[in-house]
Order: sequence, then C-alpha cells, then structure tokens
Amino acid sequence: MTFHTVIITGNLGRDPEMRYTPSGQAVTNLSVAVNDDYTNNNGERVKRTIWFRVSAWGKQAETCNQYLKKGSKVLVEGRLNVDQATGGPRIWTTQDGQSRASFELSAQTVRFLSSRTESSEPGAGGAPAEDGMMPGEEENIPF
Repeated sequence: MTFHTVIITGNLGRDPEMRYTPSGQAVTNLSVAVNDDYTNNNGERVKRTIWFRVSAWGKQAETCNQYLKKGSKVLVEGRLNVDQATGGPRIWTTQDGQSRASFELSAQTVRFLSSRTESSEPGAGGAPAEDGMMPGEEENIPF
C-alpha cells in the first residue's frame, strides 16, 4: 500500500467554484497560489508562484464555498492527483496550441488561515474548518 500526503499553504487566486456531481455530491474547486523564493547560482533571490488546483468534496466543499474568497489564506492537506500517462502533473494543451501543466490536489483537510479582519465580507473566513480549527490559529501549526 502506498500513501502520500501533500501540504501547501497559500492564497486563493480567485473565488471558489462549487458544483454538484450527477449523484448530488458537492465539489468546490480552489486555485491556490503558493509563493516560493530561492537563491540561484548567481546569488540572486528569485521569487516565483506555484499554482495548485484543489478539489474539496462534500460538507468541506460547501464550507469552503461559503467562507472562502479570492485572497483567503489556506492550508491544504491532500493527495496529489497525477496524470495517468506520465505520472507527473496533468498536461494539457490550450486552444492556441500551448502546452500547460497543472498540479492538482484532492483535499482531505482545508484549514482557513485568514482572520475575519483580513476579510472584506462580514463573517468570511470565520467558520471552523472540517477539523474544527478556527481561522487565525495558524500559530499552532508545528512548522
């Protein structure tokens, strides 16, 4: 049996998009930007953003759709979905013929890290996540 978990912390690049499967299960798609910086071989600091497409399911999907919005900070713990053909990121071609790749996660846990004061909408970001963690409790995360 193989098991893996991916943990990312970042900000939503757009508002969540919720839909329902034909069987009636809620699924919410999140676009999460993770900022990264490193020093290259020339000693220069390089900043980059890595984008993840995240899918949350069931009650967690509904909660994410209700309380998150563009700019919300989240911690996502989940499983990486790989391209069946390559075993890597999902590869696709745009309408203009450009090749693109995307990292996709199926969320097991989504923790809301933005506080209510960081939100422009009343109550946004103020609900506990599936695991009961309230927004703003990120100082308890052990890393």
